[in-house]
Amino acid sequence: MSEFNAVATVLGEYFDGLYHADPKRLASAFHPRAIYATADEIPLLYRTMDEYFAVVAKRESPASRNESRRDVIDGIEFAGENTAFARVRCSIGTRDFIDFLTLIRTEGTWRIIAKVFQITEREI
Repeated sequence: MSEFNAVATVLGEYFDGLYHADPKRLASAFHPRAIYATADEIPLLYRTMDEYFAVVAKRESPASRNESRRDVIDGIEFAGENTAFARVRCSIGTRDFIDFLTLIRTEGTWRIIAKVFQITEREI
């Protein structure tokens, strides 16, 4: 499998985890020491993975509401053999997200080490 496809596979697991509100799927996509942050919340919203997964576990999943999936990989770039960046988009409820995901490869496995994102409310 190419490195591009390996990163795209991680992003697919990330999208599936969000759509199904499944912390176990997300845990397979994220490095355990990853960070989660947005400046759209005041004050700055920052979470550890344990905090983030607890929030996801309590969320009603988009799948349970039969929401249309709006998962898009806008691009994947590599800085070297072990560092990549992905710009992705998805939606949950009336919120559209642009996520900047930094990935690292450790022990031969790609995982997200940082998620920084922008939220836009969508009118329905």
